[in-house]
Amino acid sequence: MHTYVGVVHKDGGSAYGVHFPDVPGCFSAADTLSDLLPNAAEALALHLEDIAPPKARTLDEVRADPEVALDLSAGAMLIAVPWVSFAGRTTKANITMDAGLLAAVDQVARARNLTRSAFLADLARREITGQTDAPSRPAPVSDGGGREG
Repeated sequence: MHTYVGVVHKDGGSAYGVHFPDVPGCFSAADTLSDLLPNAAEALALHLEDIAPPKARTLDEVRADPEVALDLSAGAMLIAVPWVSFAGRTTKANITMDAGLLAAVDQVARARNLTRSAFLADLARREITGQTDAPSRPAPVSDGGGREG
C-alpha cells in the first residue's frame, strides 16, 4: 500500500477538489469532506490501474514543493490518500476472531449473498480507502480447496 498526498482546494460555492502532486493528471472532487477521501482513493485506483505507480513523496517533501506551498498559502489543505495495488489474484489467509463475531459475519455475508471471504475483503477495502458506501457484490472467492469461504 502506498499513501499519496493530495492537495485539497475549496472555493466558495464549489465542490472540494483534490489533485496529487506526485500523480500528474489525477484529480477528483466531492461535495462534502466526508466524500472526499473515498472519491480521491477511487480516482487514484482508476488512474494507476494500468501504469507503474509513481514514487510517493513524504508529507514533508510534498509540503516543501514550491507549487504546493503556494497552494497552502492560498488556503488549500493536504490529505493522505491510500492506494492499494490489487494483485488480481486471491490468497488464502487464516484469521482468528471471536466465535460470536464470526457467526455474525457469516449471517450478514449470507444476507448480502456474499461469501465470508468476499465480505471481509470488501470491509477491508472500504476501511482502508475511507469508503462508507454499501458493500459491493464481488464474485465468490474460493478458499483453495474448492470451497467458498
